[in-house]
Amino acid sequence: MGTIVRSANAFGVRHVHVIGRRQWNKRGAMATDKYLHVHYYASVDEFSKEMNERQRVIIAVDNIPGSVPLSNYQLPKSAVLVFGQEGPGISRELARIAEKIVAIEQFGSTRSINVGVAAGIAMYAWVQQHVL
Repeated sequence: MGTIVRSANAFGVRHVHVIGRRQWNKRGAMATDKYLHVHYYASVDEFSKEMNERQRVIIAVDNIPGSVPLSNYQLPKSAVLVFGQEGPGISRELARIAEKIVAIEQFGSTRSINVGVAAGIAMYAWVQQHVL
């Protein structure tokens, strides 16, 4: 989580949304959490309602069946990128509320990459499409 917050700050993200526990290891954020807003939600439904009110498009990032390659997908400008936990990935609930699920293409023998790395790649893809 700290890595995601630090990367979010580097890419100019203003809001980070956390579903579930309010505690996370802030050490990895290197104090960058002070420069953005961290919002907490008790449930996926609560998060979904808030994103609908803010007119945000929920895009999940995971390499599960039905996902589309990130390199072939135009991320909406109003996207909120959602990442799952290390290991299990996004929950069924998150997959259900997502407008689209995108996968970061991988070519080595491993099936997954670290969630902090995945978040950085996805945020940079958004920046490439909307800022650069």
